[in-house]
Amino acid sequence: MVSVDIQLSRYSKVYHEHETIRGNVIILTKSDLKHDGIVLQVEGVVNLQLSSKTVGIFEAFYQSVKPIQLLSYQMELAKGGRVIAGRTELPFEFPLRGRNNRALYETYHGVFINIQYSLKCEVKRSFLIGSTMAKQTEFIVEYGSPEGIPVTAPSRPLTAPSDLLAPAEMKRVDFEMVSEAGSKLGLFHAHGHLDSVTCPITKPFTGEIIIDKSEYPIKSIEIQLVRVETCGCAEGYAKDASEIQTIQIGEGNVAKGLPIPIFMIFPRLFSCPTVSTSNFKIEFETNIVVVLTNDYFKSENFPIRLTRF
Repeated sequence: MVSVDIQLSRYSKVYHEHETIRGNVIILTKSDLKHDGIVLQVEGVVNLQLSSKTVGIFEAFYQSVKPIQLLSYQMELAKGGRVIAGRTELPFEFPLRGRNNRALYETYHGVFINIQYSLKCEVKRSFLIGSTMAKQTEFIVEYGSPEGIPVTAPSRPLTAPSDLLAPAEMKRVDFEMVSEAGSKLGLFHAHGHLDSVTCPITKPFTGEIIIDKSEYPIKSIEIQLVRVETCGCAEGYAKDASEIQTIQIGEGNVAKGLPIPIFMIFPRLFSCPTVSTSNFKIEFETNIVVVLTNDYFKSENFPIRLTRF
């Protein structure tokens, strides 16, 4: 019985660019284990994928959406030999730096775009003595504090470095939702505001909505968070929107004239600071949706910009 595990020194597994990542590869075996070398691979990659509705249109440009390597290297933890029975710890450490001075983007799990960083340990064994054993774990990359981020070089692909260097500027947005009598929605009027459409990802998205009039009873009031992912190159881009989460902020026929708070927490990993590069973009929108009992609904869409600070 043999087990291989990777333990990072930082329990949260969250790191910032230029920090040092430390940890141990732990091997537990009941008997001596012969191997041909133990290596640790570090990889950071942006995986891009075209949606099924656009793959035919952009088939000629398929190479433009191949994975983007942010960092990739390996280190030898032990030369070929034996691991003695019991518990063996192999320490490692390495600086978190991008490949060829490339910027490291935040970890993000999307539908058509995924930004992931991982460690993979392989205990190599020849075919005659047994199969190679491997263990993989993901670590999280986030932008550091504004004071700790170096000035972005012109060669870096990030087109909006101010997102990393400056605190978010609060921009309140007022909105109004109106429908005339005789329409499918009937006479309807609501108003409200969003406290800001430039949003620090670590803080809640807030505002309020007030229903002034509604000819038909209200069934639900919801706020939706939507990701807008764009992949491609100069020859063509594929843009797809998909829902991340929907939160109900009002249920049933709410009282008229009553301020209803809008409050939403941005989900970790499924959202990240807005990114725009020559090969991909990750943007976000919110929808305020009022659903009536006749199953028609009124909605307003608001593009938002997410920042780390």
